[in-house]
Amino acid sequence: MRKVNLIGALAMLAIGLAGFSTSSLAETGSVAVIFTKGGFIVGVGGGEGVLTLRGKRYPFTVSGMSVGFTIGASTTKLVGRALNLRGPASIEGTYSAAGAGGAIAAGAGGVQLQNANGVILQLSGPKVGAEVSAAVGGVTIRLK
Repeated sequence: MRKVNLIGALAMLAIGLAGFSTSSLAETGSVAVIFTKGGFIVGVGGGEGVLTLRGKRYPFTVSGMSVGFTIGASTTKLVGRALNLRGPASIEGTYSAAGAGGAIAAGAGGVQLQNANGVILQLSGPKVGAEVSAAVGGVTIRLK
């Protein structure tokens, strides 16, 4: 019986220690971005956004460029989630489509992007303006 109690105590200790390590797990934050893009063949854009993580707001700038078929101009207001954050600074970097070479469009302004830190942005929102694009590119985020 003592052996069973010892095994149970060791199991509880392991579970307790696992609970302390959860602070190192990745976090999810919310993101809001306004991005304006325009161009002919080469598209250039920029904007601003805010990451909300642990109740704090972290403003950032967004810049990007695409090469391919782009005609027109548009403004997109995107909201969504930032996954796999290891703190606010991990949102910084250059983003491209998760697991591929181009943006994954879903509807009228949805996109999923990933940076080298493993942060995934899942964003969607309305697009205002007239732009047709079949281009490959990326965006860069920098905290202010």
